[in-house]
Amino acid sequence: MLNNYYHATAKVAFEADRLDGGQSVDVAIIGGGITGVSAALHLAERGVSVALLEAHEIGWGASGRNGGQALPGFGASMHKIHQLVGADAAKQLWDMSVEAVDLLHAQIARFDIPADPVRGYLHAAIKPRHVRDLKLEQEELASYGAPVGRLLEGAELRARLDSPRYLAALEDNISGHIHPYNYTLGLARAAQAAGAKLYARAKVSHVAQGETLTLRAGGHDIRAKYLLVAGGAYLGGLLAGIAGYIMPVGTYIMATEPRADVAALIPGNEAVADLNFVLDYFRRSPDDRMLFGGRVSYSTLPPPSLGAAMLRRAARVFPRLADARVEYVWGGNVDITVNRAPHFGRLAANILFAHGFSGHGLALTGLAGKLAAEAIAGQAGRFDVFARIPHARFPGGRALRMPALLLATSWFRLRDLL
Repeated sequence: MLNNYYHATAKVAFEADRLDGGQSVDVAIIGGGITGVSAALHLAERGVSVALLEAHEIGWGASGRNGGQALPGFGASMHKIHQLVGADAAKQLWDMSVEAVDLLHAQIARFDIPADPVRGYLHAAIKPRHVRDLKLEQEELASYGAPVGRLLEGAELRARLDSPRYLAALEDNISGHIHPYNYTLGLARAAQAAGAKLYARAKVSHVAQGETLTLRAGGHDIRAKYLLVAGGAYLGGLLAGIAGYIMPVGTYIMATEPRADVAALIPGNEAVADLNFVLDYFRRSPDDRMLFGGRVSYSTLPPPSLGAAMLRRAARVFPRLADARVEYVWGGNVDITVNRAPHFGRLAANILFAHGFSGHGLALTGLAGKLAAEAIAGQAGRFDVFARIPHARFPGGRALRMPALLLATSWFRLRDLL
């Protein structure tokens, strides 16, 4: 039985609106994750009428299940982004990704959201080629004007990360970690207070395009001048024009019981992730649990004996956790793209979408909502920088997409072992 630690420790009182009839608004939003609620907030603060439609509960998807690690950058490397869009646009994208982290912390402070924000991150190297990669990353970050952290090795590394698994780690003082579900609910509460309507249990079954859009949800018609599509990995085939550009992939996290020895494992309280393709990522919780994520499922079905499997992964990193008790284990789907870069764009002049954050969206989704609000208000320049990133559909159509992805990722899984 999956049991989400974030839901068990939620501190934000939020009650969604009830959709009990048709209505007309300026903007409709599909999806009640961070992208959607952030857009609703920024639009409502501009005096725009908003109806957000979520098929389940607000924060039900990745926004309420992720690893809580807030980073600049993207699922694709900046080298890859540079290849896709050129130097000038790559610099703009990097700067906006840093802005996304700053926006996250600013919103937490502005709305007094109990999201336990912490700055500090370690990118950890397992093998010699990872150490070389970290040195290249230092050079690359410096070229974008980012503050470059130190490369920690030997005793200095052990003092910051008490694990025999790693050869080195790169400091990152921009990134950090938060309680993502409280953050999502806090933004939703702020959007609601600003005048947006946020409807839960209001699944959109059809979108009729035109100068005025009509969305069918919960037996009611919502008419809107604009639509933002932010359903992410859970959008399904609702809109054929963007179907196939993202793939839902399952990823999983466990939380141990509170332990007195957890603080000493990461004494600086940084978030940590390694450089493998199928990576481990982890951090301390405020109540001294180890929150440890990893594993992926390209079928989106949870692996068997998930808690025990996750604990074994954690014990490879921290052997003293071998006798830990797993109290929570949960997972969900992230929306990946072929090139692992975010996918923004338009299906029509009045239909925008933002998805495909590829496991790198906790901070960026908040900015995505802000940029979508800017674009709808007629200031589309920053949104359009993201829309310039070229994308391709996953090959094979719906029937063959999953086997094709499994074949494509087998090499990277093998490479993790080398």
